Amino acid sequence: MRKFVYKPVQAPRGTGLSCKGWHQEAAMRMLMNNLDPEVAETPEELVVYGGSGKAARNWDCYKRIIKALKELEDDETLLVQSGKPVGIFKTFSHAPRVLIANSLLVPAWATWDYFRKLEAMGLIMFGQMTAGSWIYIGTQGIIQGTYETLAECS
Repeated sequence: MRKFVYKPVQAPRGTGLSCKGWHQEAAMRMLMNNLDPEVAETPEELVVYGGSGKAARNWDCYKRIIKALKELEDDETLLVQSGKPVGIFKTFSHAPRVLIANSLLVPAWATWDYFRKLEAMGLIMFGQMTAGSWIYIGTQGIIQGTYETLAECS
């Protein structure tokens, strides 16, 4: 087994495409930007912010997500479950290119102890509010997300 060697991540810049379309390219660049050393809290551990908010479950999953985004057609959707790519489905051109579901547990098992057990087994990750959805833009994004959440509750 090869030893993992961390290489800093930086999203492509400019107008050149690495993917088959701009929707896929945008998702890939957002993911990569979250892990840029100038943005991420602990990029070598995939942690974007908050001590545990990750952008991908592990480096193998990160590489598989990037590969999937580069190969994704304009009428396909990539499914990501807790930082792991789990499927690509034929959809249509106006469908989302990526659907992400993070840290979902049914109520009977929705405890921190059980979550940490699953996390230790590599079966789940904590995406915080924006790290796991690849849209972290700093504190202003967290404040906005919190505001929107509280506004919906009121």
